[in-house]
Amino acid sequence: MFSFQDNSYLISILVGLNVILALILFDVPLSSDANSVKRTADRIDVSSLDRSQFSELKKVSEYTSSFKKLTDFFEDIAEEKGAEYAYNVLRLSDLPPGTDLHLLGHAVGDVLFKQQGLKGIHVCTQDFRNACSHTIVIGLFYQKGEGALSDISNTCRGAPGGKGAYTMCFHGLGHGVLSYAGYDLEKAVDLCSQTATPEYNGREFNECVGGTIMEIIGGVHDREAWSRAHKKYFKDDDPLYPCSADFIPDRIKSICYNYLTPHLFTAAGGSLSNPIPVIGKAFSFCEAIPEEKVADRTSCYGGFGKEFIVLTKERDIREIDVMTPEQIKRVYDWCSEAGNEKGQNNCLVFAVSSMYWGGENKYDTALGLCNIIENKDNQRACFNNLIGSVFYYRGGADKDYLREFCNLLPEDIGKNCYARIK
Repeated sequence: MFSFQDNSYLISILVGLNVILALILFDVPLSSDANSVKRTADRIDVSSLDRSQFSELKKVSEYTSSFKKLTDFFEDIAEEKGAEYAYNVLRLSDLPPGTDLHLLGHAVGDVLFKQQGLKGIHVCTQDFRNACSHTIVIGLFYQKGEGALSDISNTCRGAPGGKGAYTMCFHGLGHGVLSYAGYDLEKAVDLCSQTATPEYNGREFNECVGGTIMEIIGGVHDREAWSRAHKKYFKDDDPLYPCSADFIPDRIKSICYNYLTPHLFTAAGGSLSNPIPVIGKAFSFCEAIPEEKVADRTSCYGGFGKEFIVLTKERDIREIDVMTPEQIKRVYDWCSEAGNEKGQNNCLVFAVSSMYWGGENKYDTALGLCNIIENKDNQRACFNNLIGSVFYYRGGADKDYLREFCNLLPEDIGKNCYARIK
């Protein structure tokens, strides 16, 4: 059995402060009977896929000896039968633990962009944590450079998702921006600043920088250029660099820290494939952030929570919200290694947000984590955070959903939950 160590940082993807994707349904005709399936909350309902219509499922095991072979396999399917068909094969495939499904989603997305250009955004879903829509905007930026920013803004408005989808689309752009800038992070940050709009309070800038931080850690889009620039931005005497650097504006430092976690694992002497032995030491780096920088410290500790959700699922992000009690307890225990109560709480809150994923996922697992928190104040904070997310992303007309959710909360918290239903 193998593990994709070099690319594993990518699956930790896409959960930060107030940037979780929500739900939307696209009424887009699909191209073949094999693709005529039901979309649920803008994810493909896998139970409605007929496995017998995907002959490639019998061949997947022949290509799992290396990530390169597996990538070539799915790219070939996409070229021959269309990228949307290839995505369904990826949804159904039996793959070894540690397989980077988000990165495989990017590979198929590259073919989708070649086949359909910007129109491909309308067949993207939120499966594989939005690898598809990210690839569309990256492809456009590679094609047109800085002149594509206005087109990208319009394209992101059609990205799958709800209240957070537009700004989160710029996270994917950040990966491409850094590669375009020759892995010059300072230049990339400047390019990202050009995406900010008053309408969204400059949130596009934040998300774009988040993508650049993930890219500078892993160098997915140009390994040669990345290898030349990588050492410049990671310092042995300052594990928090580049987030601590002056060229990272104060307003975006928190999102930088949120995506820095994989680097903290390696700075602590661990590996991305198995960072568990160094969790405590990696957490300790957050202590160097001044206490008055509340948002930055919160994001630093919280970033671990989003990582732990993926680690306990052995990086299979297809059903990230389905966990056993043992897996939920594992996340809780890992967050408990934060070394202080606030850090632990931040870790747990971000983990809950990652489990719920803006309403795309079921809330059961998120509730399970809140329920086992021993400190009552932290437990209440966990429930209140989840309540806020549920009402923000699933409020309005979905009153039956809200009532069912409130009914599962402890009695005193449930009363406050019910009171918010209008």
